[in-house]
Amino acid sequence: MEEIRHWRSCVLVMVLAGQIGLSSVFAAQGGSGESADYFVGPNGSDSWSGRAPTPNAEGTDGPFATLGAACEAARKLGTRWRRIVVQAGRYFLDKPVVLTDKDTGLAIEAAPGAKVHLIGGRKVVGWKKDGAKFYSAALAGVKDRKWDFRALVVNGRYCRRARLPQEGAFRHESSFNVPWMTSTGGGWKRKPTNEELTTLKYRPEDLGDWLDVNNAEITVYHMWDESLIGLAGMDTKSNTLTFSSPTGHPPGAFGVKKYVVWNVRQGMTEAGRWYLDRTAGKVVYWPLPGEDMSEAEVFAPVIESIIKIQSGSDITIRGLTLSVTTTPLKAGGFGAGRFDGAISVSSDKNCQLVDLEILNVGGQGVKASGTRVVVERCHVHHTGACGIKCSGTAVVVSDNHIHDIGLTYPSALALQGGGKDSQYSHNEIHDAPYTAINCGGENNRIEHNLIYRAMLELHDGGGIYCFAGKNLVLRGNFIRDIVDTGGYGASAYYLDERSENCLVEGNLSVGIVRPSHNHMAKNNTIRNNVFISDGDTRLTFPRSSGYTFERNVLVAQGKIVFDNPDAITTWKNNCLFSQAGNVEGNKLDRYSKKGTSELEPDAGNVFADPLLIEFGKGVVRFAPGSPAASLGIKPIDVSSAGPRR
Repeated sequence: MEEIRHWRSCVLVMVLAGQIGLSSVFAAQGGSGESADYFVGPNGSDSWSGRAPTPNAEGTDGPFATLGAACEAARKLGTRWRRIVVQAGRYFLDKPVVLTDKDTGLAIEAAPGAKVHLIGGRKVVGWKKDGAKFYSAALAGVKDRKWDFRALVVNGRYCRRARLPQEGAFRHESSFNVPWMTSTGGGWKRKPTNEELTTLKYRPEDLGDWLDVNNAEITVYHMWDESLIGLAGMDTKSNTLTFSSPTGHPPGAFGVKKYVVWNVRQGMTEAGRWYLDRTAGKVVYWPLPGEDMSEAEVFAPVIESIIKIQSGSDITIRGLTLSVTTTPLKAGGFGAGRFDGAISVSSDKNCQLVDLEILNVGGQGVKASGTRVVVERCHVHHTGACGIKCSGTAVVVSDNHIHDIGLTYPSALALQGGGKDSQYSHNEIHDAPYTAINCGGENNRIEHNLIYRAMLELHDGGGIYCFAGKNLVLRGNFIRDIVDTGGYGASAYYLDERSENCLVEGNLSVGIVRPSHNHMAKNNTIRNNVFISDGDTRLTFPRSSGYTFERNVLVAQGKIVFDNPDAITTWKNNCLFSQAGNVEGNKLDRYSKKGTSELEPDAGNVFADPLLIEFGKGVVRFAPGSPAASLGIKPIDVSSAGPRR
């Protein structure tokens, strides 16, 4: 961590240097002293020099019109540190800005106070009435799938696609009764066949020969993820759909038999929805009340990424807004991880993504990996897939606001980390259909994050979900309002397979039935946390061992249940209070309950009211006489969780 602190101090010096002018920095470094600034403006021209922020009086020189031209000019400058300043305005891109090692030392940033908007799509015009309620616009290239997309932005809104059924899901008849052997146990006991991955048996009352196979897309739900795929065929005699590409898991796996049909006219059941009619070569939209399509601003994406940093070092992107991207039609895998980001970073050193807003994108907001990558003070929201995916060595992801993600792919992770020696801290995350933070790797710290309204749709995840993490630290986080929608459940703090020697300390969870879930994990410590539930509270340790559970406070209006308490080898100085008067332990044989017994206080544990007088805002306070002090339980203050001002 000392290396991270030293490096961030160097970054601060660079940022301040950029604010006072880069040419002085070059001179100090022995450079030519020539200005290294290039400018881009909506009133610019790629035939100009790009060395001035505004056109001259003669109209013969001024800023570039495009980022691509500015990057090309900066590469030719020959100095290490270069900066591109983008003036206020909107910039449409039909291909990504690609940066490589030739761009080492480059900063791309908005002019001071400027609203700079990079759009990875085209404006859709020429809307005409299409039936009684709808409007449509013809789009070249849609019929032959040269232009295909899964996101549409209307008047700044990420629009919902045509959907059947209108709410909930259809139930299919496919089955896959093969045991799951756990992720580290090789997955399925028997490998699924291609037929099992590419077909689905539907009920005839749900679908008929009216279904346009050319347009329809299907989301097949699994347990912790889903597969969005197209159709290659439909057999109305056998009631079978054939997919255009394989699903991630067979329909019916895990006993889940849900699916949804998208992008057909029959799914236009309410205003604000749209579909792409590939058969007719048009996009169809049902306006909201009061929307005038002659004035509406509609964007359709043409690219998957807006900025791609493929190699190099010391590259900074600051102060920009990015929106309107798409994804290919294929299953996204765990966490919808196969899709690209509006900003994509790979194998970069010292890359900084700072003060960005990324919204209304079809795939990930940020997808980054490298050494000493920083993603800081960004606002990422309304994404089809994940918010921020960032892993590597000495990564810092902090003070970001991430919400309303997974709008197309509900398995999306709001924030995914990994690698080693990295820090994921002070982020505010909410309104996520699956896990808020997912992290594995080694020696990573997940601290002071504010998380609420996650796990809204899928299962087997949590506020913070760690898989195969070694020596992770989860400290000072505040998680509330995580609901269990069924399946394998939802948790606040979840240590999954191969998580070892991790520390869960000083965290708060409020209103969550299962604050701690531990599966095939060992030698971890859960210390000095406060878990509060207005119903039952359940802590689960299936197939786990070697746990230390000490100085925790559990308060439940219902009963408190430990599944497999034998996993806890050190159990002391905890304060457990069940208003129902029940503290129980379930003996497990793998996942099956083999008996229940009342747990008794021992080794200094107290089953009594901790006398909480405050906790809702993140400051946990105990009334005088609380047993917490005598147990050595330290006060918890997570009121500063989330972005720092």
